[in-house]
Amino acid sequence: MPPSSNADRVLVVPALRARSSFGALLNQVENTNRSLVIEKRGTPRAVLLSLRDYVKLAAPEPEVLKIIGEESRRKGTDLFTSRQIDSVIKAARARRKKGR
Repeated sequence: MPPSSNADRVLVVPALRARSSFGALLNQVENTNRSLVIEKRGTPRAVLLSLRDYVKLAAPEPEVLKIIGEESRRKGTDLFTSRQIDSVIKAARARRKKGR
């Protein structure tokens, strides 16, 4: 599937609809990875976007973290639970102590 353009990710909504169905629109933004432009009398006035998209805009991911994330996805370690991560750390520390 080709990557979507920004236009594919934006939905324009009149302010009256945004006000009357805010909860549904909030769920839509969160679940569909789309942003909403809210218009009043045909003029764009505000944008509703997911927290994930906001964080990407406010604090872009440093390149090194992108590389680490890609490597983690390749190795499958991005699926580890906190408990599994703690176990790996504990085992690495135990090996390091034995090597001293």
